[in-house]
Amino acid sequence: MLPLLTATQIREADAYTIANEPISSVNLMERASKAFVGWFVNHFPDRKLKIAVYCGTGNNGGDGLAIARLLYDHKYPNIDIKVARFSEKSTADFNTNLGRIKQMGLGLYELEPDASFAAEDAEIIIDALLGSGLNKPLYGDYQRLADFINRLHKTVVAVDVPTGFYADGEMDKNATVIHADLVIAFQQPKINFLLPESAPHIKCWEAVNIGLDEGFIRSLQSPYRFLEEKDIRRILKPRHRFSNKGTYGHALIIAGQAKTMGAALISSAGCAYAGAGLTTTCVPESGLTALNTYQPEVMAIIRKENEMPEIEWEKFSTIGIGPGLGKDDDALKLLTAVVENFKKPVVIDADGLNLLAANPKLWDRVPADSIVTPHMKEFDRLFGHHANWWERLQSAIENAQKRNINIVLKNDYTLVATPKGQVYFNSTSNAAMATGGMGDVLTGIITSLVAQDYSPTEACILGVYIHGKAGDELALPNRMNVIMPGQLAQQLPLTMAKLMA
Repeated sequence: MLPLLTATQIREADAYTIANEPISSVNLMERASKAFVGWFVNHFPDRKLKIAVYCGTGNNGGDGLAIARLLYDHKYPNIDIKVARFSEKSTADFNTNLGRIKQMGLGLYELEPDASFAAEDAEIIIDALLGSGLNKPLYGDYQRLADFINRLHKTVVAVDVPTGFYADGEMDKNATVIHADLVIAFQQPKINFLLPESAPHIKCWEAVNIGLDEGFIRSLQSPYRFLEEKDIRRILKPRHRFSNKGTYGHALIIAGQAKTMGAALISSAGCAYAGAGLTTTCVPESGLTALNTYQPEVMAIIRKENEMPEIEWEKFSTIGIGPGLGKDDDALKLLTAVVENFKKPVVIDADGLNLLAANPKLWDRVPADSIVTPHMKEFDRLFGHHANWWERLQSAIENAQKRNINIVLKNDYTLVATPKGQVYFNSTSNAAMATGGMGDVLTGIITSLVAQDYSPTEACILGVYIHGKAGDELALPNRMNVIMPGQLAQQLPLTMAKLMA
């Protein structure tokens, strides 16, 4: 799993690589710039493009100068270099690359403090003004320049991070940030790329390997990880001959009311298609026909109004509770019965989470290593108001450890916070999956994986990845704009088979 580093840790990895490879800092800058240009050339092959490279006078600006020189070497003749001389300070590596630019005779224009900015006719702007070390909002000339570039509405490619964007930590929601169509990041994505505050500023990103010391990166023991397909292939267990339905566990889904049976059906389908040996769903009496029609492979426990159903708790490997369950007294009695009578990890979602938030004393009864799967609003009901996503990230780490649970906080890069204080960001999924019921499928998948004897943390990691991967396989080759949850559930066996191959 790819460790994700803070900006401070990335600088430590730079310094370690420079000292121990060994390699000079300016040659590491050259290597990073070559990696940037290699990706740029493959995706912007038109050599006639007019490109303006805006550089600061720090190391990000040094990267920009090296990139401009290398692009010129790759037969991009229309390169316009602009250096923001808003300070008398400059780094040694910036100065070295500035000297190389002057030796080549490339045109360069310096932007002076308080000066107005000339009209820009470039088709692509490369933003190399300020890098990942920024920890306060832009002001003065840099803010004016960022606003100017944003008003141009040109295609912007940022070097490592967009100017004004924080690599990690709390972002000021009013901060000025250059809006990047593409960020080509060095070595790995920055943590804040994976949080929703990045959406107004970054349309897409690509990480390019610049050869930082991988052993040192792993030694930093960052709590943040980015899931990759090789991680999932390593965890998934293929089915073997002489196994049977008992080998793969018996999952119980407690879900649905008369008007919300869809949630029960979809979560049950997710559970069955993800491979639970047996799936039983506890549904209201009025939903039995719908269950038998939609998913005849799933068994049923009937709930009658104002009556607790008889459940043989010991029969089940795990329980998933909450989708479409409602928040009335009967639903509360069911959740209370689960946490009082079932001592193995459970999966709590949707209305189960709302009940938990409204009845905090139930927290003390939730079995150790259980899983909660909130979206943002449910997360805030459970753990209090948060001003931003960085706060939610830290809160997820804290509460997962304090309560000895796994937290699946759903979003574009769904994150899994574990009782050991680690956070895993998912790398799959797409906007076509933004339809009601997708979370119910995920609940079923994770419940199924726990039933199949994966650890709860493994079930969360596998569940979010497989869920998103199935969506990617449906959306991307077929150019589907919308995927329905039922379609995704049926895709699961094929997606899992490919990953196990």
